[in-house]
Amino acid sequence: MTAQVATDAVNEARMAVDEGVVEAESIDSMYLTFAVGEEDYGMSIGMVTEIVGMQRIMVVPDVPDYIKGVINLRGKVIPLMDVRLRFGMNERPYDDRTVVIVLEVNDAPMGLIVDRVREVIDIPDGNIDSANSFGSGDGRSVVSGLGRVDERVVILLDVPLLVSDMDVIAPKLAKS
Repeated sequence: MTAQVATDAVNEARMAVDEGVVEAESIDSMYLTFAVGEEDYGMSIGMVTEIVGMQRIMVVPDVPDYIKGVINLRGKVIPLMDVRLRFGMNERPYDDRTVVIVLEVNDAPMGLIVDRVREVIDIPDGNIDSANSFGSGDGRSVVSGLGRVDERVVILLDVPLLVSDMDVIAPKLAKS
């Protein structure tokens, strides 16, 4: 799935809710799925602004290695996190399938670099298993649940927690 097709799918889902074709509550069960390595991950489409192809990244000093820098997207400075590096995976060269998922978290734009987008899917609450056994000793985990979709499992992410350290870094990046 290309960045534009994924953005269109997110927009179509939102329009279906806006037009009353789909119940407003059902958008809560819609997830953008994407791959990092061999695994499928998902996030609520409510946070996704758009999906864009890779662009020139301006490197910013004194940030963690998984913060790749910033992009200028139509006049907005957007800090980028490489999800692969954030998860402790080996870095790999970006290719034509690598995309940036642009999010709005706590009224701040942020971008997640992922290997490729998959699709927008509906995962009802009944198909989501708890992720209580994952995470650090303090009970916090970037995994919010495990969604069962046919024969596969989609790891659902707690995006605000995933990008929480970017809340501290974003003001520094915006000044650069």
